[in-house]
Amino acid sequence: MTVRTAAREAFARDWEQWHAEHEKVLTDPHGFLAVTSLRWLDAKPTRFPDAPGAWSSTADGVTVELGEGEELTVRGAVVRGRYHFGIVPERASVLAGAGDAVIEVAKRGGHDILRPRHPGNRLRVDHIHTPAYPPDPRWVLAGRYLPFDPPRAVTVGAAVEGLQHVYDAPGQVEFELDGLTHRLTVFNGARPGSLQVLFTDATSGVTTYPANRSLSVDAPDERGTVVLDFNRATNLPCAYTDLATCPLPPAGNRLPVAVEAGEKIPFERGGGR
Repeated sequence: MTVRTAAREAFARDWEQWHAEHEKVLTDPHGFLAVTSLRWLDAKPTRFPDAPGAWSSTADGVTVELGEGEELTVRGAVVRGRYHFGIVPERASVLAGAGDAVIEVAKRGGHDILRPRHPGNRLRVDHIHTPAYPPDPRWVLAGRYLPFDPPRAVTVGAAVEGLQHVYDAPGQVEFELDGLTHRLTVFNGARPGSLQVLFTDATSGVTTYPANRSLSVDAPDERGTVVLDFNRATNLPCAYTDLATCPLPPAGNRLPVAVEAGEKIPFERGGGR
């Protein structure tokens, strides 16, 4: 075995381990594949077949009226009767236990929503795996982080028609691909200092999900250098279910080239090519 072959095999093993962990999160008993409905709350208390209680939303926040024999577990405490969740911040969620289910109370695009999550949901139970391109080191690209001063508020659309999200964009990443220089606007990532890129490219709607793709990028080093490993481009929840409010990429974040790396259209959406 040559050194080059050994390096490619190690690269593939690292990717396979990463993708297995990513699938584990996706198929968690209370992960996004367990969501059974998306409810938009208003001032009228309303019952839903997949959640206990009558739910309502006003300027003071979200309230549930639990009937006789109904209870929820909120922040480790059992609650009965009337319970007021208060104002849930934008993009935040509160998870309330209900037997083996979890009821997500959240705010998206300025609207209070309810998303029950049941482990027995068929979308989760029937999920096999997410198809993806074979990992290839050619899709690991060096880039440069170009910070905005100050960060810019960027409004983007959502998977739900008519909904909008507003994010603070700290800057852009610049990189070369196929002899061309590209710049993509980035948002703050899940880890301190990290970045998230939402993008589409020439594979979108062909082999990859048409609306969006997501790539996590580690924090830039002291020189502003970043690494974009497109092998780890992932689907957002809206690629699997219509019960998601995922953001769309910012204007200008469509690459004119085919990035044949990362996750493909899920089998649930007829993918697998």
